[in-house]
Amino acid sequence: MTMAMPSISTAPLLRPSHNPLSRFILPSKPIHSRTPTRTTTAILSSRKQAVLQDFHDMRALKIISGLRNLNRDNVKAVVTAADKGGATHVDIACDPELVRLSIALTSLPVCVSSVDPMSFSAAVEAGASMVEIGNYDSFYESGIVFSPEQILNLTRETRRILPSVPLSVTVPHTLSLQDQVRLAELLEQEGVDVIQTEGGKCSNPSASGVLGLIEKAAPTLAAAYSISRAVEIPVMCSSGLSSVTAPLAITAGASGVGVGSAINKLNDVVAMIAEVKNIADSMSSISNVRRMVSREE
Repeated sequence: MTMAMPSISTAPLLRPSHNPLSRFILPSKPIHSRTPTRTTTAILSSRKQAVLQDFHDMRALKIISGLRNLNRDNVKAVVTAADKGGATHVDIACDPELVRLSIALTSLPVCVSSVDPMSFSAAVEAGASMVEIGNYDSFYESGIVFSPEQILNLTRETRRILPSVPLSVTVPHTLSLQDQVRLAELLEQEGVDVIQTEGGKCSNPSASGVLGLIEKAAPTLAAAYSISRAVEIPVMCSSGLSSVTAPLAITAGASGVGVGSAINKLNDVVAMIAEVKNIADSMSSISNVRRMVSREE
């Protein structure tokens, strides 16, 4: 039975006959599905639980190199910083060579980001542990936005291709906060494992220093607060966060934090490691308190 899609006010929808994303998507090999055995299913379930455990423990810290960042040296530095600085996950472009590079550098789960479901299989075969539909910032710069219908279709196609792989989906900040919550609820129904928020690109702080950092994080913090109270699955607060605002995200209800430009824009791997450590340390005490409260409830 087909469930009617609720009416959601959105940014303009991309027409299937003229998809401007096509120039960003590499040709993919055909997918040959296999029926998993009972043993294989059990192994996949165990791996999925391991990848998601830090989210359930409310302490996930994902360091993001960028959906379109194919610079091997920068990706290598970001992955090294994540590994040495105390992160729990690393998120890179959906490229099999970058996946192989990353898993040679770290034992952390490697997440790959894309808006092309067909590209995920090759990355998973190369060793990626998780897939992400999101990190849309680079597309916004080209005037491309994503409607709820598109994101739901991308999610369904990804679940069809990779039914057992942990899946995170970003809810666009271009939607109203109410519509972000409604889309998150629909994504949960589609079997998404983690909802990621964003908002840094739409924020223009008027102040500098600590106040400016809090202003910059306000949209994604608001989304994390609202969505985490509407869904049962973990919410990852991402975009525009720092060591000042990462603890606020956990307090707001997020089960993890995603950090990109605060790390990947630094020029020195030592500075990257130091900043990852600062963020991890800032989150630790808040995460411990939330875990204790959760156990008592």
